[in-house]
Amino acid sequence: MLRDVLIQKGLSNREAEVAELVTKGLSNKEVANQLFVTEKTVKFHLTNIYKKMNLKSRAQLIVWCMPHQNFVEDETRINQNPAGQQINAETNTIPSGNRTVGTPIGSSPIGTPSAGNSGNDQGNNGGNQGGGFSY
Repeated sequence: MLRDVLIQKGLSNREAEVAELVTKGLSNKEVANQLFVTEKTVKFHLTNIYKKMNLKSRAQLIVWCMPHQNFVEDETRINQNPAGQQINAETNTIPSGNRTVGTPIGSSPIGTPSAGNSGNDQGNNGGNQGGGFSY
């Protein structure tokens, strides 16, 4: 699917192959090894691809190609578990936790005293600074 779209945009078969592999996340060296060409040849193809598609970078190429990738999945495989039972869509969500976003591991959520500290800051010579919270 992606290759056909790239060829319609004016790319050669080989340029479309290179673009496809780059979009999959392969480096120039990995593309070269897979296509049995030199890394310099891959760079040459990429330069031609950028010119033909009016792009300036590898990132732009990947962003352009992503909507055309073949991400077709079997609808029944998505909606059923291995036992063949229907799955509630909510079961695929990440469960909520009791931590505040951005709270460092091992510390209490912002606004609650840390374990073993009653919230007073007697040992904190800075008055009200710190407030007995660990960050």
